Amino acid sequence: MGVSLRAEQLAARLKPGEPLSSLYTVTGDEALLVIEAMDALRAAARAAGHLEREVVVADARTDWTTVLAGTQSMSLFGERRILELKLPGGKPGKSGGDVIARLAADCGTKPPGTADCITLVMLPRIDKTGRATPWFTALAAHGVVVEVPTIDRNALPDWIGLRLAAQQQRARGPVLQWMAERVEGNLLAAHQEIQKLGLLYPEGDLSLEQVQDAVANVARYDVFTLRDAMLAGDATRVVRTLDGLRAEGEALPLVLWAVGEEIRLLARLAEARAQGQNLSALMRSLRFFGPRERLAEQVLDRVAPNAWPAAVRHAHEVDKMIKGLSVPGRLADPWHEITRLALRLAARPSRQTPRRPPRPAA
Repeated sequence: MGVSLRAEQLAARLKPGEPLSSLYTVTGDEALLVIEAMDALRAAARAAGHLEREVVVADARTDWTTVLAGTQSMSLFGERRILELKLPGGKPGKSGGDVIARLAADCGTKPPGTADCITLVMLPRIDKTGRATPWFTALAAHGVVVEVPTIDRNALPDWIGLRLAAQQQRARGPVLQWMAERVEGNLLAAHQEIQKLGLLYPEGDLSLEQVQDAVANVARYDVFTLRDAMLAGDATRVVRTLDGLRAEGEALPLVLWAVGEEIRLLARLAEARAQGQNLSALMRSLRFFGPRERLAEQVLDRVAPNAWPAAVRHAHEVDKMIKGLSVPGRLADPWHEITRLALRLAARPSRQTPRRPPRPAA
């Protein structure tokens, strides 16, 4: 019977004396948290006497017959080992999928604590389609799947606070927010900065001055971070992300694609809403799901319906500027115009004090 766990639940399953499953699958996109989960599983397996380790990095082009032969030879000698199967792309192909399903079924025949070989499968985050494949279904049915969460920007300050608490240090909300801005999109670097604070300062409260002296600006930005900031209406983060993308040498056409494509999709949604169409069905067809769907609805409430055609034209004009053409009425630097374009989505309408009705004459 398969078991699904979140990464934070894993430690409770790996207490000394607890029998280990013969198969674990770790899936997620946060490299630091995936590494930590794999380290914990590896340490538990070694404590249980699995001292030899075999690592296989594979994809759809791998000779999977060799992989299968290797796993079978291990079991013939009865040695207590760890087999790590890493699929960085998350797609083993037809032959790989067949081998993984067969390997998972074999692991499923061994009761917890009895297997000579513990198999650890490491995958990126698998989408809904990938989870429906026979090979992933077999992994989930015959072993333990450890789900590694993605730490989004809103959750990052709390995550930093928990990591500081683990080393007996504390910081107030503004300090945690400041740190989050400096390490956004780079959880490995965030972990290193937190460890640095543990080495530099004693247990207890950390001041903003102490953290500013110690923490480097190691934030990493991508166009998806920019998209999320626009949808969330976080103008400060939009500007900071664009500055970061520019400093990192990101290609202008890619940045414009992220901003412009989001504007075009939202313009379609705004038009459909104005015409009384089924917005939920259109959102699904345009791949707006979960948090992104909720944020899109907020944008449509925030931006006036008649503002979308001008935003689409603005995106076309920025494209001309990137291609070296002059556009009257626009700033000379296309990065500045992309910033103005992105802020069309992020800017919140100013609150105007409602006029009071005139008092009746006495």
